[in-house]
Formats: sequence, C-alpha cells, structure tokens
Amino acid sequence: MVLVDTSAWIEWLTGSATGAKLNSQMPEQSDWLVPTMVQLELAKWLTREMGEDKADQVIAFTQVCQVIPLDTEIALAAAEACRAHKLATADAIIFATAHLRGATLLTCDAHFEGLPGVTLIGKASV
Repeated sequence: MVLVDTSAWIEWLTGSATGAKLNSQMPEQSDWLVPTMVQLELAKWLTREMGEDKADQVIAFTQVCQVIPLDTEIALAAAEACRAHKLATADAIIFATAHLRGATLLTCDAHFEGLPGVTLIGKASV
C-alpha cells in the first residue's frame, strides 16, 4: 500500500521534473490509499490552479482508490505525530494515516525526511 502525499500528487499532475521521477513510484490504483485530508488539499489546489473540471476528474480518480476518512484513531495518532515529529496538523494526519495502515508515504516534502515508512523524492532544482 502507498499513500501519495499531496506534494507528490501535485508534482505528478503538473508533469514536473520531479513528477517524472515519481512515475515509477506511483502505485496501482488498488494499492493507493487516499486520506480525506489529501482529497481536501487536492480539491483546493486543483480548483485554484487548474480549474474545477480538472479538480472533479482527479477527485473522481481518488474515489476509486482506497479512501481513508479521518477518524478518532487517526486523529490521536496525528496528535502524537505533531508532538513527536513537529509536523503541521495536515501533514501529521497524512503521516498517521500511512503509519496506521502499514503503508509507505510517498512525498516530495522535505519535512518528512528521515521519518519511518517515508519515501522522499526530492524536488528537482529549477
């Protein structure tokens, strides 16, 4: 199972140089975990940057993956991740979701570097 962080989604969707490096890391749709927090972040970013039609297409794609809603177990694990790893709330929710589901977190965000279960694909220099 792989949880693709919002940063990796954005790089992949925009076809950036980093997104090209992510191609081989992207999971099969059946192995793709999507927290509702990632859906929120994607919908917000896509609507602003690419328009509502693209946002609707991507959210429709996420809905045929394994969508993981925020629940009490994830919320409490995220609170601990905030404390232990100094993560922002949204990042802690995403990290905790991956950890609790035994998934690899695929990200391009450096603040996840060194955390267990994380595959970091660094952003390409511009």
